Amino acid sequence: MSETDTGWIETALTSARPQAVGALLRYFRVLDTAEEAFQNASLRALKTWPQNGPPRDPAAWLIMVGRNAAIDEVRRTRKQQPLPEDDQAISDLDDAEGALAERLDGSHYRDDILRLMFICCHPQLPATQQIALALRIVSGLTVKQIARAFLVSDAAMEQRITRAKAKVAEAGTPFEAPGAIERSERLAGVAAMIYLIFNEGYSASGDTAEIRKPLCEEAIRLGRLLLRLFPSEPEIMGLTALILLQHARSAARFAADGSLILLDDQDRSLWNSTMIAEGLALIDKAMRHRRSGPYQIQAAIAALHARASTPEETDWAQIDLLYGALEVVQPSPVVTLNRAVAVSKVQGPQAALDLIEPLAPKLANYFHFYGVRGAFLMQLGRNDEARVAFDRAIALANTSAEAAHIRMHIDRLIRDSQPKSGARQGAKVK
Repeated sequence: MSETDTGWIETALTSARPQAVGALLRYFRVLDTAEEAFQNASLRALKTWPQNGPPRDPAAWLIMVGRNAAIDEVRRTRKQQPLPEDDQAISDLDDAEGALAERLDGSHYRDDILRLMFICCHPQLPATQQIALALRIVSGLTVKQIARAFLVSDAAMEQRITRAKAKVAEAGTPFEAPGAIERSERLAGVAAMIYLIFNEGYSASGDTAEIRKPLCEEAIRLGRLLLRLFPSEPEIMGLTALILLQHARSAARFAADGSLILLDDQDRSLWNSTMIAEGLALIDKAMRHRRSGPYQIQAAIAALHARASTPEETDWAQIDLLYGALEVVQPSPVVTLNRAVAVSKVQGPQAALDLIEPLAPKLANYFHFYGVRGAFLMQLGRNDEARVAFDRAIALANTSAEAAHIRMHIDRLIRDSQPKSGARQGAKVK
């Protein structure tokens, strides 16, 4: 069976992973055991699903197969306490986990995934390790994917995740609902992890966007779930609004051939109006709390784009001010790079170029820096410098869609550099 024919298996495994790993962790209480159990179940799925077809409930299938495989391994090695018999289903409320599940549900933790997120975001872990561990365990992102999100090397991220797992194991973290104070302490890490999950799906190229789409949908689901747990927290409103407003544009982001379509060139009739309405209502509600934060500011920027029926109606001056506020509460070279786009619309490309030039050392290996810099240089007529920037961008492209977008700019530079036939004929007449 070809890779295309089995692509649905990867999609199913990606979608089912958080729920399956969460349930397995509830059962075994050890992160490595839960993750290994899921991996064994996934390998079994890759062998049997192509012949038998997908099960009615892939997550339940993976939970049961992973659970039984782990029980067999435990019994073989005899390194852990005896476990319940194999014929006890994970969903049976009479099993050893029934009382714990009911108690957790009574505490409004009705979702294994959210409990899993709170375990990964344990306060004994540094924030970067919390998010990295959750991305690896909850979403199953590869070390390379997580490293790209953090702009660090693969080796550095591997060490970060390994240290986080070891610290959770040493702490003997119980798989139970934390109290109200602990929940608040872990909330920022959980929110950041949800946003990075969303970004990993949203940044997929046209040829992989459909496969990674479940990540965006999962992030939105988790954001809504988190909002139900913290209904008066404006930053969670902002986070959920932000990912809704961004995902609402997904149908217009890629052409039929998979090439990237920039915001100004998108067919806005394809934007999801229902999702936009939900996002706008959330950010308006969040702003009334008058406790601004980075997610609310970013959602407010997305809302200005969503409210503009045409690119010309976009309030770039207000977007510039909002990015300036974001630089204060969450300083980052990437934030400044994004602000430069608004500055170019308001003050022109030279002002924007002046703003990003000091960022070069910190963003030396960042695709978008060279793409944006090349665009500003091209607008200024500095085509040779623009070509150098675009060449560097292509070398750093993460997806085929990113590379194709930059190639379009290079082709335009080449066309503009060629003398027009009319000009040559005029010269001859002269």
